[in-house]
Amino acid sequence: MTTRQQFDVALEELRQKIYELGTIVNERIDIAVHSLQKQDPELAQTVITGDSQVNDLQAEIEGKCMFLIATQQPFARDLRKIVAGFKISISLERMGDLAVDVAKTARRIGHTPLIKPLVDIPRMSETVQAMIKKGLEAYVKEEDQLAREMSLMDDGVDHLYNQIFRELLLIMMEDPKTITQATYLMFVARFFERMGDYCTNIAEEIVYLVSGRRTDLND
Repeated sequence: MTTRQQFDVALEELRQKIYELGTIVNERIDIAVHSLQKQDPELAQTVITGDSQVNDLQAEIEGKCMFLIATQQPFARDLRKIVAGFKISISLERMGDLAVDVAKTARRIGHTPLIKPLVDIPRMSETVQAMIKKGLEAYVKEEDQLAREMSLMDDGVDHLYNQIFRELLLIMMEDPKTITQATYLMFVARFFERMGDYCTNIAEEIVYLVSGRRTDLND
């Protein structure tokens, strides 16, 4: 096997690891929101406990990226693949942290009766999970247009966040006894809003990988 072939194999392994990380993070997000919906502290704990798997995998990806840069001295598109992959893994790891934050909040709420039916927060989660899936597809296929489409979905996440914030604010004003739980739910909505932002960051890295140009997709 030539040096180039070995390098291509290493790049493909890196791609697979990043895809694996994204898949795991997406699963963690799904479990976290279900633990909140079902008010299941034990289910929430599995997300908290399992965070080490996400951290370890991201650290492994980071090590692979540093090794490839140090030993292969890549340039142009090859270097972009490594840099973009590294930064995508960081965004995914941070989304994993936010899933843990959702799970921790679910544990804090526990079995206390919910002040309102959870409708929009699960919708935020569904949108974020769809964004991650589309982002992973865009990354694997190296399609910047697909990444741009993914970033546009963040508008829906932001809209839901603003809607949730207003509704919870009204509930708190009408009944001060709801303030603690309403604040927890505001935090959860904020966690998902941040996940949407990280998805947009991932889309920007994919555009950079494909085109070589830095683009602000928040505009």
